Amino acid sequence: MAYRKTPSVQGRLDAAREQLVDSATAVVAEAGWSGASVTVVAAAAGMSVGSVYQHFPSKSALAVEVFRRASGREVRVLSEVLAHGTGDPLERLAHGVGVFARRALENRGLAHALLAAPADAAVGRERLEYRRRYRAAFARVVREGVAEGLLPSQDADVTAAALTGAIGEVLVDPLAGPGEDAAGALVAELVAMSLRCAGAPPAAPAGRPAGPSDDDDEGIR
Repeated sequence: MAYRKTPSVQGRLDAAREQLVDSATAVVAEAGWSGASVTVVAAAAGMSVGSVYQHFPSKSALAVEVFRRASGREVRVLSEVLAHGTGDPLERLAHGVGVFARRALENRGLAHALLAAPADAAVGRERLEYRRRYRAAFARVVREGVAEGLLPSQDADVTAAALTGAIGEVLVDPLAGPGEDAAGALVAELVAMSLRCAGAPPAAPAGRPAGPSDDDDEGIR
């Protein structure tokens, strides 16, 4: 008969796994994917190397889980703002880009790891998949803008791909460097660029190009 874990045993295993993923995420944010060896992560989590392998068969599997969780949070936040935020599609687009950029700039190490840092092939495949999710979220709000006459007729998927690539490219160097006092100006320029890319009139949305307020940003966690 196969051994069945009791609820208390399963609970301890689940808690240990969560601790391990949290610790690995912190290590990746500090040292990148290359620095997140199983030995380093185990030490950060207060576990043995053997304990790590009880939860994940390889360093790659652990890295993929870290990426999925961290990127998943960011996709959910952006999608929620773009789809269900306040205002018309242009306001939601401006707000969404601002939220995404500010969250990235508040946790530069992890954001750089998610967007651009060298990683193994498994993480690279996940990165491509999440880029598709970002594109889908942008495409939906662009289509809304076109349908409401706020944006010119266009291929929303092409615009969304351009936005996804451009936003990541603009952020790569700032995320790789030390913190800067000019983060607000960078976000404002990024929001303005995104609106131009989508074909928004220069004056729209009024009052929003500076991005979201600080109260709306929680930072990548």
